[in-house]
Amino acid sequence: MNYKNLSLPVKLITTILCIGFSILFFSSIFNESNILFVLIGFILLALNLYFIFNLSSSFKLYTKIFVGLACGLLFGIFASDAASIFYPVGQIFIRLIKMIVIPLVFSSVFVGTASLGDPKKLGKIGGKTLLFYITSTAIAIIIGLTTANIIKPGSAISEDVKVELHANFQSEAQIKIDAVSEKSNTVDLLLNIVPTNPFKAFTEGKMLQIIFFAIISGVVINYISEDRRRTLLNFFEGVTDLSIEFVHLIMKLAPYGVFALIAYVISKYGSEVILTLISYFLTTIIALVIHVFLFNSAVIKIFTQIKLSDFWKGIYPAILVAFSTSSSSATLPVTMECAEKNLKIKPQIASFVLPLGSTINMDGTAIFQGVSAVFIATLYGIDLTLGDQLTILLTATLASIGTAGAPQVGIIMLTLVLQSIGIPLEGIALILGVERFLDMARTTVNITSDLSCAGFVNAKE
Repeated sequence: MNYKNLSLPVKLITTILCIGFSILFFSSIFNESNILFVLIGFILLALNLYFIFNLSSSFKLYTKIFVGLACGLLFGIFASDAASIFYPVGQIFIRLIKMIVIPLVFSSVFVGTASLGDPKKLGKIGGKTLLFYITSTAIAIIIGLTTANIIKPGSAISEDVKVELHANFQSEAQIKIDAVSEKSNTVDLLLNIVPTNPFKAFTEGKMLQIIFFAIISGVVINYISEDRRRTLLNFFEGVTDLSIEFVHLIMKLAPYGVFALIAYVISKYGSEVILTLISYFLTTIIALVIHVFLFNSAVIKIFTQIKLSDFWKGIYPAILVAFSTSSSSATLPVTMECAEKNLKIKPQIASFVLPLGSTINMDGTAIFQGVSAVFIATLYGIDLTLGDQLTILLTATLASIGTAGAPQVGIIMLTLVLQSIGIPLEGIALILGVERFLDMARTTVNITSDLSCAGFVNAKE
């Protein structure tokens, strides 16, 4: 039977029946003392979930993640005693994400920085472009953190749940507490960015030091012989491509990982956690809108001769492609066409500024990381100090340089932001259900910022 040919109502009804059957059957046998019954139930549940996701095989990945979230939510509520068995499955998903973070970060940042070419040859255009991208990213993360601190998404959750969440991740919380003294002032924070032993930074997962080492290496590589430079670049470009393929593979498992993590979280803390997603989603969208319509519009209005109406009309095709593909890189050809034909930006400027922006300018991703970090910290009852938020600012700004212009990579980069301030990575499961829609929204912000930078540099030159 080809499930793809079924109508949507039939698919929905079948999915609901499958979910209901799984809940009733698995919860009824879980309390049996015979381990064989539990094992049989677990296998049947796994097959049933596979059937559900196969039923929705014609849907996009984010739809399957929604199905996984719905299944996990229902299991957590109606089969809370049985849901705890899925904890190891969720942890495997988290470990797979953590496994790819370091190679993806280093290779992407290294290649992105090296693509600038010889710093001496960049001249004024390169300097203005880099200054704009760094400034816009820093402003973006400040907007995200400010919006999150004002709205406080997740704060409505009860103190009892926060305390229990915090207690269950006491070891991670203790790491954060121990690290507060190390981040007591800005000078120490800046000094700790520079690694004394890069290999130790890799083994200990010190992301800021890894990013710093990658940036310096990307600059210095331009001073070695061309053949060796090309060999190194080819290697790390291959590592980047391999890492992105790993991300795609891991995200195929996301519906199962989200199901397991959500089922476990809901069984322990109740559906109250999921309800807070509404405030988180709206907070992120508000921050993205503020950045686009205040910062980017202000740049075009103040520094260029382009009318705002002409700017938004001219970039509209790129916005549509960015929203649908969630990929700055995939949108790049359309972005360049809009810049040259609609905004009348010089081709030599567009060909330099826009490809560079698709690699290192990720304002929407930076906003997403800031809001997500504050939201997840709030859920776990962790109060972020000024030093913590400064760390988020620095980490998210640097991480945006290494965020490949492909769908779903932003969630991987979020892990290093959370790790930098000791927030439990399990909280990522709570936002994956709406992450796809946020990915679409933040990609439009990314390419809008790229085009405003192109307009800015074109006007100054």
